Amino acid sequence: MLFKLLAAIALQTGSEASLNELAQITGTNVHTVKRYLELLEKSFVIFRLNSFSRNLRKELAKSQKIYFYDVGIRNAVIRNFNEMNLRADVEGLWENFCISERLKFNQNHRRLVNTYFWRTYDQKEIDYIEEKDGHLTCFEFNYAEGATGKFPTEFSETYPNSSFKVITPGNFYEIYK
Repeated sequence: MLFKLLAAIALQTGSEASLNELAQITGTNVHTVKRYLELLEKSFVIFRLNSFSRNLRKELAKSQKIYFYDVGIRNAVIRNFNEMNLRADVEGLWENFCISERLKFNQNHRRLVNTYFWRTYDQKEIDYIEEKDGHLTCFEFNYAEGATGKFPTEFSETYPNSSFKVITPGNFYEIYK
């Protein structure tokens, strides 16, 4: 059951996780899935990001994403160690890697921040948000070299005290600033 749960999470990296769907995949109930997720979090195998929602009616308010602290464990669970250019899951893998590295950076520098992702019902999204001292720093992770992202207008207008960065392999080290 635990291995099935980990595999289901690994295959959904970068997407919103539904506890009902995870229960269905593993052949158990939502309560058991919640307990296993808590155990995996306490064991530092996975971590969850909750959705950011304050003002807009179109924001997803109760969603969550689940990531692995170590993408090597994720790859081992699904038995996929292919080169990045051969993978169908490259964007989710890149997002997971960048977010876990940013969390480690914050922890190592004793930066206390609240962390989220943001999405609206009409599919506008921000991969990762940090809230510190009333300021929102937003990150978009894109594996395509030289990719540019667009700061969603709804977000920037609703939360004017925010900034936006696109992280690619070419500027990856900017997550350490």
